[in-house]
Amino acid sequence: MSAPVPVLMVSAILGLFLWWYGGRTRPLTAAEIARFFDLMVARGVDRNDPVLFESLKRILASDDGREFVMVNLIRYRDKAAYPPGSSYGDSAIEADRRYARAFFPYLLRYGNVPLFISRRAGSFIEPPNLPPWQVVALIRYRSRRDFVRTATAVADKNVMVHKWAAIETTHVFPVKPVFSFIAVRWTVIVLAAVTVLAL
Repeated sequence: MSAPVPVLMVSAILGLFLWWYGGRTRPLTAAEIARFFDLMVARGVDRNDPVLFESLKRILASDDGREFVMVNLIRYRDKAAYPPGSSYGDSAIEADRRYARAFFPYLLRYGNVPLFISRRAGSFIEPPNLPPWQVVALIRYRSRRDFVRTATAVADKNVMVHKWAAIETTHVFPVKPVFSFIAVRWTVIVLAAVTVLAL
């Protein structure tokens, strides 16, 4: 007997989600990495920041083709630092919101999702004489290739101007969770299973 149409629909939606969410592909090739940096330089993206470029090269060269989480520690400027003549105003928080609204559609397009975004709620153990981080964000990337795709997509969209206008300094680094209760893939699978059983 064939499966009911709703069950087939739930199964199809689950299959599409798992395909979109991904999590494993072939590592970036040296040629792909070179093309990415050529494009960034051609578009004038941080061409005067060799430290950033070297950090990017190390991250991309160590690609294993699997998903990872990028940790973002952020401290805002007192006032947004837009180029002279800008009409955006001097609120760093609003500048960051503009960046998020422009950036997230490109993030989601390639199966990358924000797992956790939080604002500072107090102090505990901190190095002396170091201004505190104000925001912590964990962004899950489907792969380093999709990290590159996202960066490439926004490179000529005038998106990054909002980020650098908002942020005084940031610490960004990739991690691979050893243990986590944040299980997006399995949460969706369980929800799909519960939906099918309830039909």
